[in-house]
Amino acid sequence: MADTREQAALLLALRESGRGWADVTRLVEETGSALSALERLLAPEQPALDDIGFDPTSALDAVEQEIDGWRAEGIGLTTVLDDDYPVQLLMVHQRPPFLTYRGHLDPADRHAVAVVGSRAASPRGLSVTREISTLLTKQDITVLSGMAAGVDTAAHRAALDAGGRTVAVVGTGLRHCYPVANAGLQAELVRTGAVLSQFLPDTGPSKRNFPMRNAVMSGCGIATVVVEAGEHSGTRIQARLALEHGRHVFLMPEVAGGTTWGRDMARLPSTTVLTGPDHLLEAVAALTVESPELAQF
Repeated sequence: MADTREQAALLLALRESGRGWADVTRLVEETGSALSALERLLAPEQPALDDIGFDPTSALDAVEQEIDGWRAEGIGLTTVLDDDYPVQLLMVHQRPPFLTYRGHLDPADRHAVAVVGSRAASPRGLSVTREISTLLTKQDITVLSGMAAGVDTAAHRAALDAGGRTVAVVGTGLRHCYPVANAGLQAELVRTGAVLSQFLPDTGPSKRNFPMRNAVMSGCGIATVVVEAGEHSGTRIQARLALEHGRHVFLMPEVAGGTTWGRDMARLPSTTVLTGPDHLLEAVAALTVESPELAQF
């Protein structure tokens, strides 16, 4: 079971140290304890002669109470020091120091596949998305997506309708739903899957949050499928991050042939242009055989 005091120390370090997330994460992981790292992170670089140091006790108490309040409203917390933090995500350098979540985390999600694409998806794009998500679900593979309009919504809905597990990685805090129209879908998803966020619960939508969300979504799974995307689609960010993370990228032919970035990406050894959904299943089956060894690091 997670140590709430350690979790509180990590959040306090992030809020009060003035250090970036990556620096805090690195030091906490090196130390093996957020409490042990906290004094170093909060110590002034040039302490005054009359400096008596910072006593974090009351501040830690307040953050612990805050975490307990989140749990009371159904928001869980996991950190890079906790056993339930997604193991695949630990392997990428953009791993956030913590995740909040509604629903439940499942170790089987290490074989998850992200299904992403355009918010303004075509009828064909939505149809292909539903077929891909349904096929993945029938193979007991968790479907990851981002709860956005269009392809993301179709991916989540198809997985739910097929009785499978789907996880949404969102770009807001968990007291928000973006877009608002997906509030019902998000509530339904939580009952059997999870909604993950790397942001504090009150964080609203912002343009800078969504590329950060894409990095987490890529890192949580073994592959990303791009169903439909334009030349300037934000989906290309996730595809590039997935390759950077050593994950496989699957492109539908319309993406590989219809965009400059898709054509460039299609030439890379870690990219496969799909001939159809069945082709995806064959390729993913090979990846799920390889990934347990990777997950042991």
